Amino acid sequence: MTAYRISRRRLFVSAGAGVLGLAVVNTVSACSTSSPPSRPVPTAGGSQPSAEPLPTSTALPTGWNRVNLSYVSAYLLLRGKEVAIVDTGTPGSESAIEDGLKAAGSGWSAVKHVILTHYHDDHIGGLSGIEPQVKATFYAGSVDLGNIISDKPLKPLNEGDEVFGLRIVDTPGHTRGHISIFEPGTGTLVAGDALRTQNGLESSDPQYTTDQKLATASVKKLAGLDIKAILPGHGEPLTAGAKEALQKLAASL
Repeated sequence: MTAYRISRRRLFVSAGAGVLGLAVVNTVSACSTSSPPSRPVPTAGGSQPSAEPLPTSTALPTGWNRVNLSYVSAYLLLRGKEVAIVDTGTPGSESAIEDGLKAAGSGWSAVKHVILTHYHDDHIGGLSGIEPQVKATFYAGSVDLGNIISDKPLKPLNEGDEVFGLRIVDTPGHTRGHISIFEPGTGTLVAGDALRTQNGLESSDPQYTTDQKLATASVKKLAGLDIKAILPGHGEPLTAGAKEALQKLAASL
């Protein structure tokens, strides 16, 4: 297997305000052929959407926010005053992710977990820039672990593991060790590249998929969850009719 080495280019856009934040950087994707727009437009969303920054009291809600890196996304998942980052975007994305944290009324010190859905460079490229900023546990799917070069130890994740109240769902296909992250309490699914929404809800992009049969099985598996929102690596979050759309997709495969 080829290991993806992380470079340190500094390309970023600012994140939008919202409940939780995630960043997108304008570079060549390992998972998508979509051309990045010339002027990325920051977008934000969450289980409790709001145009206002999060309060900094001890009663912060659970939520999410997207830092839009133009053609790929990373997500910040919040519980109380702690944050989990899911995927780190392309190299140089740490500045946009920091902006997303600030927009959520938070900062690097609140980040306790960094979860990587798979080893492609547009999802782990920002890792080297984030590692020095946080005192966090870093995770990846156990099968993909050997393909990720990291300065910090990576904790392996498998089906059914829990991190930060989040359930790990094995969704192989895009890569052999691809994982998705599901929050049962809100029905929020961070799908990595198991799902995409650039042209409506679709499964993993075939040209970047290691095993299409496994990818199809993963979609059908996800369709069995009580999903209310889908946060994909590529495309806009799907927050209305997500469960029905996913079941329809699964039935068509």
